[in-house]
This record gives sequence, structure tokens and C-alpha cells, in this order.
Amino acid sequence: MPLENEHNCINNDDLLENTKINISKYGLQVIIVSATDYLPSFAYSIGLWQKYNHPEIICFGLSNSLLHTLINDVAEIIKKNESITEEKNYPEIFESGRAEFLKVHPDNILDYFGSAINFYEREDFPAFQLVWTDRNDKFPWEENFEEEFRYKQPLLDRNNNFKFREPKNLTTFTTKQWLEGKSIIRVVHDHDGDWLFLTDDEASIENTIIVGLEQLIIKDNTLNQVFDLEYGEEAEREFLGDKWIRNEFESDNDE
Repeated sequence: MPLENEHNCINNDDLLENTKINISKYGLQVIIVSATDYLPSFAYSIGLWQKYNHPEIICFGLSNSLLHTLINDVAEIIKKNESITEEKNYPEIFESGRAEFLKVHPDNILDYFGSAINFYEREDFPAFQLVWTDRNDKFPWEENFEEEFRYKQPLLDRNNNFKFREPKNLTTFTTKQWLEGKSIIRVVHDHDGDWLFLTDDEASIENTIIVGLEQLIIKDNTLNQVFDLEYGEEAEREFLGDKWIRNEFESDNDE
């Protein structure tokens, strides 16, 4: 079945029209989002819910071609009226290694299913995540899962209250005024991977403190909205609850 890459130049209207045509002909559209220096690749289906009354499928962290194949392979299972079951091992999907499907939490739909949301004109459609095992056939939630693959497939049935890919105890930087109750209005993910969460106060060495990432999210859950800032990107808002505006980050050292 044809695929579309959300990072290519096709506009939303053309993508929507192509999606309708491909669902009519093939039963689904496959959307591919290529990996960046920071975020993993992923692919998802559009049309399984409309055509077969079955949750859409998403998978992370593999090559674009393999992701495309996997979504189509799962779709073939669904087309045979074999519904996918949560938390059941599917050894036949990969030549070596197991697979399981997790129910995507509704709070995670908006983060990953942009083209599907445009197609359905709603965010409350169901979806399953296809999860793969590491080279030792361990799932991410199992003991001794390989650290190399830890952040290549975020688990979308959980973590809706903490969406960042990094560990919860990651060292981050903020201002002393944050401790006094001021809101974060600027978030920077710098080129080195450090996270800065800033109030409207002057950012300086004397005014900077170190806190664990989770402590910031516990205090202000809206920070989850910028979990996917790329290296060298920042987001700003006027006040707590305002819409984030994203831009490239220019450090003081940039010419």
C-alpha cells in the first residue's frame, strides 16, 4: 500500500485526498515520519478504524521500509477478520523476536497521529502500538532490556503524565524564581541536549538552579506539550496555559 512521509512537501489537502483514495483501494494509508537526530522514526495507519472497525496501528524506532512493511502486514491480519489482541505475544510478525500490541492512551493520540486526526476530524479514535523486542528478545518493560533501544519506542499505553524521552531524574536547569512559584514561559532544548526551563527572569549563572525533570512536570503538566522539541529548538509562551510558539534556538555564542 502507498505510504506518505509527513516530512515531505505534500500539502495537507493533497495528503487528505490521497489518503481517501488509498483507503478506498487498499483499505488503509501508511504514514511514515522519519527519525531526526533526537526523535525516533515511526509509522501509523489511517483507515483501519473506518474500513474494518479496528484500532489504527503505530510502530516506532525501525527503518522506514520495515515500518511500512510491518503496518501493512498487520493490516493483512486485520483484513482476514482476525482482530489484534492486547498484551498477547505475536511471534509470527518478526522472523526473530516477539511482538505485542498495547492500547494507545487517548492523551497520546494528538502527539503522533496528526494526519489521522485531520482525516477523521476527531482525536478519540482507538489505536494499538506494535512493540518489538531487543536482540535478547526482551520487551522494554522486561528486566535487562538493552539500554541502546530504551528510547527508540516510547510506550504509548502509559507515560501520558510524563512524555519526555529522557529519565525522570534527568538534570535540567531553571531559575530560582521557579521555586518561588513563577511559571515557565520559555523552554530550550539546546544543541548539546540540555533542557532549560526559564521564567521571565534574567537567565544567568547566578540565577540558575538544577532540578530533576520530573519535578518540573509534576508542578506544570503543560510542559509535556513541548516534549518533542528537537536539538537546537525552543518554545515560548506569554503565560501558563498559552499556546507554545516554537523557533530555532540561537545561543549567545551563535554568530
